[in-house]
Amino acid sequence: MGITFGPGGNSLSWGKRKFPQDLPEYLSGMGLNGYEIECGRGVRLSANTVSMMKDLATENSINVTLHAPYFISLSSVEEETRLKSVDYILQSAHAAATVGARKIVVHSGSCSKMSREEATALAFDTLKRAQVALDEAGLSDIIICPETMGKINQLGTLEEVVELCGVDERFLPCVDFGHLNARTLGGIQNREDYARILDYIEHKLGHERLSNMHIHFSRIEFTTGGEKRHVTFADTTWGPDYRPLMEELYARKLAPSIICESDGTQAEDAAEMKRYYESL
Repeated sequence: MGITFGPGGNSLSWGKRKFPQDLPEYLSGMGLNGYEIECGRGVRLSANTVSMMKDLATENSINVTLHAPYFISLSSVEEETRLKSVDYILQSAHAAATVGARKIVVHSGSCSKMSREEATALAFDTLKRAQVALDEAGLSDIIICPETMGKINQLGTLEEVVELCGVDERFLPCVDFGHLNARTLGGIQNREDYARILDYIEHKLGHERLSNMHIHFSRIEFTTGGEKRHVTFADTTWGPDYRPLMEELYARKLAPSIICESDGTQAEDAAEMKRYYESL
């Protein structure tokens, strides 16, 4: 499909439009060709969405992705919580299949009172079980995408996410550059910083998985603990800047799916990114 751009959920400008029947016209009006369904608070899709979304996406060449629930905890010390997380991932995969999405984004969890190594090992085990569950349910073509996280005490550094992608060669990283910038307290300043991140992924996972990865992008306000809140592209107090990333993606001819998670202007900001990319 090539590189795709879209919003995570609906911008404020969505207004009183009907979902999902008005989505193709709304996205095409902004020149967008991607959309992420947000199931952060639980996998609950309306009958309307289930019956219409897949055909609408296919007919209008919209690349649909799905965000699994935020309360998934891959690294919980409680085995029961981890087993529930496997079930939530399975529910998300079923939902993704009904709406024509291939990629599901999964938060990595926290480190609570254990070492990062212990937390990563637990998350690795949970994801392994999740992939087995998907395969047994006939959902082998749904791709699990562990996400880089924005708070320093959360599991989900770039290195940890790449390690979690070692669970199965089908896994793709969801690299949230806003999160990485927040957890490194403003560590992404220029094109070289982006290049370093992309080089690391390519070195560890290979060119194909780098090219097909999932990307989340927004400017994010942070404190000493990392991520505080998502802001808009208009708020240039906070980084990172999307332009050097677009230049790097273009130069490398990569084809990721890019979802913008700005606060209330996600469709408009996704369109701004796409326009800049196309100007290159």
